[in-house]
Amino acid sequence: MVLLSLTASHRELDLDALERLSSGSHSVGREVVGTCRPVQGAVVISTCNRFELYLDVDAPLDGDAVRHATRHVADLVAASSGVTTATAADSFTVRTGSEVAQHLFGVAAGLDSMVVGEREIAGQVKRSLVTAREDDTTSKTLELLFQTASRTSKRVGHHTTLGGVGRSLVALGLDLAGETLPPYPAARAVIIGTGAYAGASVAALRARGCTDVRVYSRSGRAADFAASHDVQAVGTGLEELVEALEDVDVVVSCSGARGRAPGAPGAAGAEASLAYVLDAAAVARARERAAARAEDAPEPPALVILDLALHRDVDPRVADVEGVLLYDLSTLKAHAPATDHAELERAHGLVDDAAVRFEETRLGRAADAAVVELFDDAEQQVDREVAHETARLADELAPRGQRPTEADVERIARSVRRRVHTALHDRIVAVRAAALAEARAAEAAVVEGAEQTLRTSRATPASRA
Repeated sequence: MVLLSLTASHRELDLDALERLSSGSHSVGREVVGTCRPVQGAVVISTCNRFELYLDVDAPLDGDAVRHATRHVADLVAASSGVTTATAADSFTVRTGSEVAQHLFGVAAGLDSMVVGEREIAGQVKRSLVTAREDDTTSKTLELLFQTASRTSKRVGHHTTLGGVGRSLVALGLDLAGETLPPYPAARAVIIGTGAYAGASVAALRARGCTDVRVYSRSGRAADFAASHDVQAVGTGLEELVEALEDVDVVVSCSGARGRAPGAPGAAGAEASLAYVLDAAAVARARERAAARAEDAPEPPALVILDLALHRDVDPRVADVEGVLLYDLSTLKAHAPATDHAELERAHGLVDDAAVRFEETRLGRAADAAVVELFDDAEQQVDREVAHETARLADELAPRGQRPTEADVERIARSVRRRVHTALHDRIVAVRAAALAEARAAEAAVVEGAEQTLRTSRATPASRA
């Protein structure tokens, strides 16, 4: 088995390119497991700032099957997203072996996020494994990998201050919005969407004293979400959303509806993946009505809209509507706070240690086989030496008409076994280290082959599995 990851994030791609690449992410895991025989498992992480595939490939370390799987994934991503195979291949960073665990553990701990240390990503990593289970695409190795990632994230949160300072995209967005809004206890908010970010938004608004919170979802889930979070629900129609926007101060949009292809869970229809949830015309109508209601009163305060969806919920032209401030992911990325260097180093140290332990456990099977062989050889040596020492003692006792007793043989065996096993320790350490090094070297050769496949994909027509 070979662990392989193909990753793309805000660190390598601009958000527009990342949005295009991940537009068909909901189906890639199922398709690669169903159509590429060497791939025994797949887990997909698709968030507002990353698109990552983790694969468990059943293949000898000659690299052929891994290269095939890598090329096939590039083809599938291209087909599902509408980009070319060359673009898909060019967008991914390939990792294998210890690099897979080290990267994922850092992601789960928030060390690779726009806002370093943010905690939402830990939940997203956990949910990606749950989705893979539901799709029947996970494997024992991927289960161990992702469960260890979650434990590592908790460890980083416990042993550093990164997770305890309220870092998140939601918090960053609300802090930026707060520079323009009335005090949060007097502010009114509408949340678009009912997913994890919506729940985090409710919590963050309440932490700032905002109690007038409404939720909108064109999928019809708003009522259930409102009941479970003690907020108000807005009807599913666009006109009802416009009415709600007439008297609010801040909108947090995080539905991600445009990222779900037609037919995918949560997609309302063919238009679900195409139309903006909130367009410029709707916002303009809401602002006009707010101004008309105010009559001779001062102009209504600015409306701040936070678009936290990778596949933009909000039409960018909303920024041109008078009296509206639109903050999207690009804006938030530019305002991400700096991180304490010492805390960051401590967090990376915890991640590195966890990755080393995970990799030693995973690759330990090959090393264990070599160690078992050493023990077998040692037992054979013990048997030979015990027999030799017993025969020597028998020769010494024979002139006196005596023979070695059972106690004599047990004493000889204990002495020989202690001496042989003491000498064996250093050999075990050396053999285990050599086996691990050989496995790592072999996997390094595999990832080089996979990267070469992606480079070739940029220049040749796509092939199918």
